[in-house]
Amino acid sequence: MLSSLIRPIEYLRTLPLAKLVLWCYLLWYLSMVCLHFDPDPRLWLASLGISVVIGVGLILSVTNAHASHPDFWSIARLFMMPFCVSSFSALIKDRGFVLIFSPVLKENLLALSACLLFVSLSRGLRWMDSMRANGRLVGE
Repeated sequence: MLSSLIRPIEYLRTLPLAKLVLWCYLLWYLSMVCLHFDPDPRLWLASLGISVVIGVGLILSVTNAHASHPDFWSIARLFMMPFCVSSFSALIKDRGFVLIFSPVLKENLLALSACLLFVSLSRGLRWMDSMRANGRLVGE
């Protein structure tokens, strides 16, 4: 049981800034999708179709015959990003959004809180690790 908790904790502790930003993008997207969900299958199928077309194009643009192929998660992101962008834009259309920001302050604060909580968790684990390495963590 304990070993199954170690991998996610280690992942969060060592998360580079670029991936931390991508996680915040996802948290913002998921927050807004939950708040503005539209069950219309046409929206989701169109987003899926765009994701496939753009994802394949992105894979073709980043790979070549002489280089190693990207890992699974890199490829998954190349498909997820167009899906998220197209579905997000369809969900917020004509709802008064400015860029990615809802006209409702509470909604923006919810999404921002999710991002800040995630960043705090990741950076807090990193800080605890550095304190432990320097022998300054109380209780060790």
